Amino acid sequence: MTPSRPRKAESIGRLRAIVAASTIVLAIVSAACGGGEPGSDAGGEIDPQRIGPQGRVPQFVVECEVSHLAFDDPIVLPWQPGASHQHQFFGNNAVDSDPGYERAIGATTSCDQRLDTASYWSPTLLDDRGARIDALGLTAYYRPGNGVDHADVVAYPAGFMMIAGDAAAAETPDLDVVAWGCGGGARREVEPPACSSNSTLRLWITFPDCWDGSRLSSFGSGAHVRYSDGGCPDSHPIAVPQLLMAIDFPPVDPTGLSLSSGSLETAHADFWNTWDQDKLESEVTNCLNRGLVCGLGS
Repeated sequence: MTPSRPRKAESIGRLRAIVAASTIVLAIVSAACGGGEPGSDAGGEIDPQRIGPQGRVPQFVVECEVSHLAFDDPIVLPWQPGASHQHQFFGNNAVDSDPGYERAIGATTSCDQRLDTASYWSPTLLDDRGARIDALGLTAYYRPGNGVDHADVVAYPAGFMMIAGDAAAAETPDLDVVAWGCGGGARREVEPPACSSNSTLRLWITFPDCWDGSRLSSFGSGAHVRYSDGGCPDSHPIAVPQLLMAIDFPPVDPTGLSLSSGSLETAHADFWNTWDQDKLESEVTNCLNRGLVCGLGS
């Protein structure tokens, strides 16, 4: 099935304004989720002068528009075009059901950082009539995980894939993995809140950050990655950046919302590292490993 593009609802400029305005409250969220108090870090000195959207935790940030919509999933349903529930894709414009890395690398991107040709995707949001609510955009935050020394973080290997959340979930997900909120507000909730007209409805999804060091994907099982908890476990000793995806939607009435994957409990997202690998490694080395807060789309 040929991917389709949704209409553009808002510009990346509006999302950047939301990110900038929410710096302080997101620093509070970062502390609550194990990132340490703003100005502190588990792995040594960090940049004492700069504050980013995740506080003073070392970080770099990329913003992306929706690239296309498709009933495809190259991680869970590879080589099966049209077999998935509908996804909204951000970043790489060439991604469909084909998991071939060479086909995706070097494609154009919908991200403000033009060398971020990675692909990010999630199920679409539906209103109480089943009509799609188009996402305004995605903000991807890259930072060290809970208790991880920032100097130990390495870039994802080329072609690395992972999933956060569970498309088959029947119970409320952990707030540390899937949460809803309003714009950059500090409060995270199990269900979508009613947000003011000058804000956005935001879905937060936090990815695992510890890798087993061998497999690039486990095609849906997630066996090759784990979440850090005071550091990475012996079974998955390699610290990779913890990716936090924030997907913004218009501030709609939250009554009766669902996802193309099912109920709100099934919220999840996927990531495929098809970055320009040299640029990704540079961001990790020059921002995360040095303990620095780097600018948007740096």
